[in-house]
Parts: sequence; C-alpha cells; structure tokens
Amino acid sequence: MTKILVATEKAFAKTAVDGIKKIITEAGYEISLLENYTNVDDLLKAVADADAMIIRSDKATKQVIEAGKNLKLIVRAGAGYDNIDLVAATEKGIAAMNTPGQNSNAVAELTFGMLVFMARANFKGGSGTELKGKKIGIHAYGNVGKNVARIAKGFEMDVYAFDPFVPREVIEKDGIKGVNSVEELYSTCHYISLNIPATEKTKNSINLELLSKMPVGATVINTARKEVINEAELKQVFEKRPDFKYISDIMPSNHEELLKFENRYYCTPKKQGAETSEANINAGLAAANQIVKFFKNGDKTFQVNK
Repeated sequence: MTKILVATEKAFAKTAVDGIKKIITEAGYEISLLENYTNVDDLLKAVADADAMIIRSDKATKQVIEAGKNLKLIVRAGAGYDNIDLVAATEKGIAAMNTPGQNSNAVAELTFGMLVFMARANFKGGSGTELKGKKIGIHAYGNVGKNVARIAKGFEMDVYAFDPFVPREVIEKDGIKGVNSVEELYSTCHYISLNIPATEKTKNSINLELLSKMPVGATVINTARKEVINEAELKQVFEKRPDFKYISDIMPSNHEELLKFENRYYCTPKKQGAETSEANINAGLAAANQIVKFFKNGDKTFQVNK
C-alpha cells in the first residue's frame, strides 16, 4: 500500500491533521505521522518506507532523501521550498512540490500588522504617521503580493509593484501602478513589501545601493527570506540613514548588532507569516490533495524541480 508520511517538527493543528488523514485514507493510502520530533534520526527512520512525504519547515536534506528508498514525492506545505534539497531530489527522480497561495492572506495581513507597528512608533506613545496616501511598493507580485495590494487599497495607499516575471500590463489591470525596474520601485516608494523568493539571483540582492535609493522615512517589511537581504549592508544603511526602518519575521544573522537601532529595527522571535489556523489547515489539506492527484493522475502542477 502507498504510504504517506507527515513529518512535522512543529505539528499541524489537529483540524489539519484530521483533514489530511481523511483525504489520504479515503484515497486508499496509508498515513504515518511523525510529529514534534527533535532528532533527525527519527525522521530518517520514518521516511525509510514512505512513498511520499509532507513537511512544513522541516529540512528534506540529501541525507533524508537518500534514506527515503521508496520516495517519489515531497510536498512542502507552504510557498517557500528552500528547505528541500532540489538537486538531491532530482537526482533520485523525486518530484518536489510546494502549495502556493495557501498562506498568502496570512502573510499579507502580517505585513500590515508590521507596517502599522512601525508607522506608529512601535506603539510606544510617540507621534507616528498615517498610511493613507503613502506609496507602497510590492516587490514580487505573486500570491502574497496580490493580497498585500488588496489590503493596501483598503488603507487608501498609493500602490506600486514590480515583478520581472509578471508583465506590467497584468499588474496594471489589477489597478496597481507598474514600474519598469526594481530600482524605480525602491526610489519611488516610502514602504516596500518584500515578497521575493531566495534564489541564486535574489540572494543578497537587497543591498546598500538599492536601499539607499528609497525616499526619506523609508520602511522595508520583509516576510520573505532572510537570504535576500545583504545583512552587512543593511547595517550600513541604518548607520548612514537615521530615517530608515526595517522590520521582519525572519531573524537576520546580525540580529544582535541591529538591536542598537532601537525603534527603527524590529524582528519577531520566530517566523510568523503562515502562523494562522486558517493557513495551517489550508496548506496541509492542499498538500494531501496534491499527493492524491499525483499518484492517481500523475498531476505535477506544483512541481518545483522540473
């Protein structure tokens, strides 16, 4: 019988687990749960006879992939998939998938929670600024970016976007102002919602040169990946510009150094973007449904290692 492993260092909500079980068992497959594990050896043992695996922020390393002798599919319940060794998966003929869009509203809402927090002087009683009429730039117009744009319109902000993979006319059809380059986006907008993935091209791409182009009173909100930030140059921006602010839910490597820029720098203790019960459930169920479609129909719609 086809065996599906759900391996989660941080377990899904019970409602999500119940839903995953129902989808998997009704399809005629066996389900195995490895929840809240603390030792990678437990994962290596659990994956040994699994045909497919659902993970969250768990790392599907080369070691894990090689231990999964029967593995044919790994699904990351979430948008990002840099916790899967795609090279190792591809070499073994294993399909790797994500579940795009399932947590996008949760991330977008967090973006605005952070944005308001910074605009209102960290809720410490000082005089802040309003968002109405301010320019917000959406860096990557995917599922999260589109939800950020929707919410920004509700705040009556002036919304801009740039995505090298989304034609400007598509962006403008949604009532958003498109720009021709990332440099134009940053030089135009008071606020930037950073939503880009961590790839070889984007890692360290948010640097001193780019951030220095932002208008006075600039704020960057990063709910994407820490790797896209050039952390050493981020510190230089803070030192050169007393008006610059940065908030993130991904802790940078130089977090302790940045703490001295009080009221201008803030980072949540843990990544919060997808941490809502709704996103938790949506991503888990989507992962289970994708596995069923893969084995029943050969569906590879969300494969990321084609």
